[in-house]
Amino acid sequence: MPKPERPSIEPRRELRESWSFVERGGPGSGECSPHLALLARSPVPLRRTPTRSRSSKLAAATAVDALERGERAPPTPTLHESPRPKIQGESLQEPLLKDEKRTGSKAPAVILGFECLESIAFNGISTNLVVYLETVLHGSNLASASNVTTWYGTSYLTPIFGAIIADTFLGNYNTILVSLVVYLLGMILVTLSAFLPTAAVLGGASMFSVQTVAFLGLYLVAIGSGGIRSSLLPFGAEQFDDDDDDDATDTKGKTSFFSWFYLCVSFGPIVSGIFIVWIQDNISWGLGFGIATACIALAFAAFVLATPMYKHRMPTGTPLKRLCQVVAAACSKIGHKLPADIGMLYEVTDEVDSHPRIAHTSEFAFLDKAAIISESDLGQILAEAGSSWKLCTVTQVEELKILLRLLPIWASSIIVSSAYSQMNSTFIQQGSAMDTSILSVPVPAASMASFEVMCVMIWVLIYSKVIVPALRGFSSGGGREPSQLQRMGAGGLLMALAMAVAALAEMKRLDSAARGEVISIAWQIPQYFVLGGAEVFCYIPQLEFFFDEAPDSMKSTCTSLALLTIALGSYMSSLIYTIVAAFTATADSPGWISDDLNQGHLDYFFWTMAAICVLNFMVYSVFAKNYKLKTVL
Repeated sequence: MPKPERPSIEPRRELRESWSFVERGGPGSGECSPHLALLARSPVPLRRTPTRSRSSKLAAATAVDALERGERAPPTPTLHESPRPKIQGESLQEPLLKDEKRTGSKAPAVILGFECLESIAFNGISTNLVVYLETVLHGSNLASASNVTTWYGTSYLTPIFGAIIADTFLGNYNTILVSLVVYLLGMILVTLSAFLPTAAVLGGASMFSVQTVAFLGLYLVAIGSGGIRSSLLPFGAEQFDDDDDDDATDTKGKTSFFSWFYLCVSFGPIVSGIFIVWIQDNISWGLGFGIATACIALAFAAFVLATPMYKHRMPTGTPLKRLCQVVAAACSKIGHKLPADIGMLYEVTDEVDSHPRIAHTSEFAFLDKAAIISESDLGQILAEAGSSWKLCTVTQVEELKILLRLLPIWASSIIVSSAYSQMNSTFIQQGSAMDTSILSVPVPAASMASFEVMCVMIWVLIYSKVIVPALRGFSSGGGREPSQLQRMGAGGLLMALAMAVAALAEMKRLDSAARGEVISIAWQIPQYFVLGGAEVFCYIPQLEFFFDEAPDSMKSTCTSLALLTIALGSYMSSLIYTIVAAFTATADSPGWISDDLNQGHLDYFFWTMAAICVLNFMVYSVFAKNYKLKTVL
């Protein structure tokens, strides 16, 4: 059997040219390396030059001698390959429902419709859940509020686990399918609990009580919704082919997709808050939950039927292992000195490693030591395939660097989310102390959240139809729209402005209360409008930014990290409440946030949140200004 020849790994780097021959499996070796075996299985034929066993051996020996002297290895002849397009099938896998015909034109629209239905289903349960626990399941106010908070927080923590599963084992498509099964089962159980009598079921066994059925269903919903949140957005973004450099439509379409996706997320609270909640309060809890269950069942059916349209990107292995390999390799070479020429660091081509190559950056230089080719690495590779725990590629190192650069941006988003969470707490308390009617129309304080959702839609139109064209008109050459980091910074300033507007409204309310007057809840409209703008500028580009910057093996994980800021922001808000109460509440004073807001100073709290947001913006600006975007070679 003839011995296979190994094509060069990196023609543009002389060191890598020589390195490709000294790896096991080069000419003269008894067996081919795993890398060569991978190329041998490639469906694209390679045009090889005639066998050069003697010259190749001489090139390999010369390369080894040069490396031992610390010099650059001389160039070696390379094998010529036919032009090879990027084959998507190498990183993709057939879905559970296999179909040969695929088109991505309608897939994003199906995914957006899916998100609308899923948002209605989730909010159809969550919006009025505390009332259901109190009135139907006879829970106390404190216990019901605690249960809702715990369940809601869990539903925003589970996306992290769903993302790890999607990136490591199942892929986005299969994760969505499995999550839908769990989601639908949970919705059915919650709906069933509304039809069951409040007494124990099945002979009075406590394990089958209505409460047990309801909470089992709720936490199945939390698990299922977490899997969908972690995978649906990146799955939708995968439908746009960024590999086609000649097609700018897909890139623009993906940017638009993130905005529309966020609008679909906001669509659910409006429908559930207006229609489903009314049905639950005035007709039947079972019917209200049943409508929400029907929405998720319809979404399930539509998603499965649209399977032939989708592009499916499957995972290439656990991303955490690749990151740990970099740390281990860098620590093992802590005494080594980085070469002056970055081209001396170890790298391979896309044919050898399916992960797209990332350009080297100078930050976190210590981690670059993981890609230093030492004599021990050379000896191991000559004897046997090298251990990836001792030698990593530049791309592996850069993947870890990307995550480290994202951390400050991610942390600053937690501060923004803590201010945003005031819409569900202090804003409602403030509105409850006002005249809850606008033009003689009763408007409950909690219903102002639906107005904020409408403001989000208005801001999306303002941004796309007014702000972007105006910026292009002022810039020479028709300039581009603001970057994702710039929009996130603008959102941080708008969040601070929203807190300041809320403080001014509270000052007006306190002044009127001192005169025995009650102002209308319409005074809250400006703060909700500005808050909607902050949401548009913060969260939409944040999701897009984390998806674009994430390594290919961690798309879902990084997108879920963006969603995690909402949960952590809520927890941080609770911490701020505790700190404020500890420093402002005394025996003679109820503190800033009092049960009777007329005796407190909620305006001081809003001014404090505004100051925190401004300080957070200043810190964010430093990291955003110095952030180096990922460059894929």
